[in-house]
Amino acid sequence: MGRRWLKGLLSTLFIMAVLAGAGIAAWWNWASQPYAEEGSNAAEVQFMITPGMNASQVAQELEHQGLIRNALAFRFLASQQNVDSKLLAGEYQLSAQMPPQEMINKILEGPDVHTVKVTIPEGYTTAQIIDLFVKNDLGSKEDYQRVIESEPFSYSFLADIPAGPNRLDGFLFPDTYFFAPEAGPKENINRMLKRFEQEITPEVMTKLAEMNLTLREWVNLASIVEKEAGKDADRPIIAGIFLNRLKIDMALQSCATIQYVLGTQKYILSLEDIQVESPYNTYKYPGLPPSPIASPGHASLDAVLNSTDSDYLYFLATPSGETIYAKTHQEHLQNQAKYMN
Repeated sequence: MGRRWLKGLLSTLFIMAVLAGAGIAAWWNWASQPYAEEGSNAAEVQFMITPGMNASQVAQELEHQGLIRNALAFRFLASQQNVDSKLLAGEYQLSAQMPPQEMINKILEGPDVHTVKVTIPEGYTTAQIIDLFVKNDLGSKEDYQRVIESEPFSYSFLADIPAGPNRLDGFLFPDTYFFAPEAGPKENINRMLKRFEQEITPEVMTKLAEMNLTLREWVNLASIVEKEAGKDADRPIIAGIFLNRLKIDMALQSCATIQYVLGTQKYILSLEDIQVESPYNTYKYPGLPPSPIASPGHASLDAVLNSTDSDYLYFLATPSGETIYAKTHQEHLQNQAKYMN
């Protein structure tokens, strides 16, 4: 009886191993094939490998962009060839008709084109971004201004925004880019808009609907948070304070919007400064300013969506970089007297 049971168990385990092996083989045969069938209309696309990316991150991005079937299969092949130590940042011309191994071979050959690395910091204005392009010999100021003001872009988040110099404010996503020297201003600006589009997930749209915020209002508020928050930990608290003010129709009183109007950074604003006549003066006019005042990064965008719920209505930044919060105006005045001398 015992032998028969053991023989049956071994037979069962053998069958399971064969089936598992067959399943793995079938999966590998599927995963190692091109994402698109041969003869399809899959065009070559520019795939960007940024500094510091490893093979695992490359695999995830390739899968996300619909260029490979499975990131795990790509990672396995990459690990067999020590791709991590050989990755070079830059642009690669890849196609969904390439099998993963062919993509790896192409990546190991190095970037297809010489590119210019440009890092757009969080909180930069459109004018500052244009200056960076010009500084890196990627086009003229006049051409970028023309593209930003009136060139058409097929993004739904720009659909209701009128033409003008402020049209793309807040949507030029801050990141590190590699631009081809021969690319024109419209192509470069489109790259930044396409990167911003990646921030608009179904979860984000659901959250905005729950908060009764439009997409542009989200970016607008995030741009103020970007300029006001000195540390990541402060972003959701400050975002919550501004949302509290909006709920009770209280003026946002953001120093950052005054600095935007003045075109200069001033640690302490004068009474004259906060009386400046401008629709961006959030001391004089309640609600959000007409357009974002800078390009917010992911942390500030996320802070608006996931703000800290509190009773705070005021905050101030101390000379040491600490942010002090208050629930009442009287408490805020006391904090000013204590920390701003």
